[in-house]
Amino acid sequence: MTISRFEDIEAWKKSRDVTKDVYEFTKLDGFNKDFALRDQIRRAVISIMSNIAEGFERGGDKEFVQFLSVAKGSCGEARAQLYVAFDQAYISHDEFSVTVEKLTEIGRMISGLMKYLKQSTLKGNKFK
Repeated sequence: MTISRFEDIEAWKKSRDVTKDVYEFTKLDGFNKDFALRDQIRRAVISIMSNIAEGFERGGDKEFVQFLSVAKGSCGEARAQLYVAFDQAYISHDEFSVTVEKLTEIGRMISGLMKYLKQSTLKGNKFK
């Protein structure tokens, strides 16, 4: 299967979904007043989506892998920030568990895509 748009990448679709979730619960009282944590977790989930998209649009597999690595790191960053939010009682146990699981799944998907790209003999449109 050939992917012609970043919007077709499953990890990007799931990162968009988790970004919507994070924006919803960071609007709630308490969380919305913790400006540093609110802004940081929002930046982290935005980074996942953005780096998948930017890496894909660069047109080269090596660059794409580098951007995917940043996106995967942002998954870990967002998960760490969820622990802070949970410990401060800004989010419920269910919100915490569901969101951590989504981010873990996205991280696994990104890892799989990185592994595929590293083993692929295709080198992207940039190098054709």
